[in-house]
Amino acid sequence: MALAASGGGRAGLCPLPALLLFLPALAAGPAGMLQPRDTPTRERRELGGLWSFRADLSPGRAAGFAQRWYRQPLRQSGPVIDMPVPASFNDITQDPSLENYIGWVWYEKEVLLPPRWLQGDPAPRVVLRFGSAHYYSIVWVNGVQVVEHEGGHLPFEADISSVVQSSPGALCRITVALNNTLSPHTLPPGSIQYMADKSRYPRNYFVQNTRFDFFNYAGIHRPVVLYTTPAAYIDDITVTTTSSDTVAMVQYQVSVVGSTANSLSLSLRDQEGKVVATGDGPVGELKVLNPNLWWPYLMHENPGYLYSLEVKMQAQVGRELLEDVYTLPVGIRTVHVTSTQFLINGRPFYFHGVNKHEDADIRGKGLDWPLIVKDFNLLRWLGANSFRTSHYPYAEEIMDLCDAYGIVVIDESPGVGIKLPESFGNKSLQHHLAVMEELVRRDKNRPSVVMWSVANEPASELPPAAHYFKTVIAHTKALDPSRPVTFVTDANYALDHGAPYVDVICVNSYFSWYHDPGHLEVIPLQLTAQFENWYKTYQKPIIQSEYGADSVPGLHSDPPMMFTEEYQQAMLREYHSVFDKKRKEYVIGELIWNFADFMTNQGIGPSTHGLDLSPWLLALREEKLSGSTCVHLFLG
Repeated sequence: MALAASGGGRAGLCPLPALLLFLPALAAGPAGMLQPRDTPTRERRELGGLWSFRADLSPGRAAGFAQRWYRQPLRQSGPVIDMPVPASFNDITQDPSLENYIGWVWYEKEVLLPPRWLQGDPAPRVVLRFGSAHYYSIVWVNGVQVVEHEGGHLPFEADISSVVQSSPGALCRITVALNNTLSPHTLPPGSIQYMADKSRYPRNYFVQNTRFDFFNYAGIHRPVVLYTTPAAYIDDITVTTTSSDTVAMVQYQVSVVGSTANSLSLSLRDQEGKVVATGDGPVGELKVLNPNLWWPYLMHENPGYLYSLEVKMQAQVGRELLEDVYTLPVGIRTVHVTSTQFLINGRPFYFHGVNKHEDADIRGKGLDWPLIVKDFNLLRWLGANSFRTSHYPYAEEIMDLCDAYGIVVIDESPGVGIKLPESFGNKSLQHHLAVMEELVRRDKNRPSVVMWSVANEPASELPPAAHYFKTVIAHTKALDPSRPVTFVTDANYALDHGAPYVDVICVNSYFSWYHDPGHLEVIPLQLTAQFENWYKTYQKPIIQSEYGADSVPGLHSDPPMMFTEEYQQAMLREYHSVFDKKRKEYVIGELIWNFADFMTNQGIGPSTHGLDLSPWLLALREEKLSGSTCVHLFLG
């Protein structure tokens, strides 16, 4: 089966589920992925708000391609509804068929471009960028296909200058076909199961099966932006830093597209606007005396210190001298891993935080500023200094606040639910490598990102996992030698084929919950044995990357019983007593599951992950960590 498509160079209609297979992704190019910013030479326009929306409810989900819905305004193809962007489409309407819809949906937005965007010789470059869309996207502008992209959670964009400049008037009609089907080779993986028993299920009835325990929200989840650059422009900037107490070095590399006759000048400014270092050329090093280092929250009185690196380009294009300006926030900090410690700026750092989800009522995984700011206020109120982006990259806007507030991030790819042998084959591997390229390209300059995580709880005990994770981790290190790389395991230490290749052991365990449920007395023995076995085998520092128990808020029992607040509190105290001993040796962090409630698929019985571990996390007790006050977290 193949996608029914036309107008973009592909044609043909599959008889049934076009939703099952995707078009092959376009090869990832070397282009940069600088976050769109307003500068003296660039303009930015967000396209949030209401878009026209239509789900393709045809039996094969292929009517939109057969009828070429992108060739004309979507409303002319049939009934459309209003759909907010950014947002997941699942919970917006009262239509139950949309909540668990699988297949192609269509979005459309018509915008008027400013005339100055279409004028000049050479005219400005106009770029259309999507912060993320789940999971496969094909985009047309005025009926012309401009980009297709496989994978959610990461941005993609297209230069649409030639399309809009050749269109009559300034109207820009953006049409998006989006498919949320998961296959064994996507990230995350999934499978489609057809129910063939016609006595029990309607014709062509199918369900999407996944092996992860959060709801598979879909839609255009992050901002859609139009932005301009000059015809010759700064395409990418890469920054790494080294430092001592008295001097720091900021190494940079800048790429320019559109002209080989160009010059570059750079200025690094502190938070007061004072220029502290200058440079020129595409590659170089800036020397900063008495630097203000980027420190994590609670590790310094002024955490999250950011400089501004202003890059100016001048380029000759024909008879015109063009200028481009881009400003990049820069945090000066170093990361180093020993056999027992994780060092930030040469000092031991203890990950004292949470796992999170991008997830909320109604908007699903759609970006929502009030919720984001509330989450960060809660994190700092708790005394949390870090979180893991479980189990996919978070929005750039969230990462911006991590940089600014000093919240340390383990940046995780969407490699969750990699359980089946077929998900370790070459097709899956190539896509995983491409996703890591996109993730590193987006977040490589962020001081808050101190480690990459390539997967969560894969079936790393399977023999193919050795080659798979050796390759993914080596590829990630080649892309970014400055950061350690890990994945999160729940496998037995003696059977894990991926652990030899990581820099830090991240292990999930739920003693007295999934294992020996109700028996709190086993935690000290089992957790201690877990740590000692892993460390004896690999001699690498260990993070308890998930632990905890569900509770039903307001449910009480004494003695503690499962699902009561008392049981949750007792479990966490047992874990914390072991952490307090092992952190003096080689345990370098504890990330509780989970920061806040999130949606899961419907099912009978309590959801062991979907309930909130922390409706209100409270401080159990204070401790001294690296000279700063930190707290253990628990639900009271």
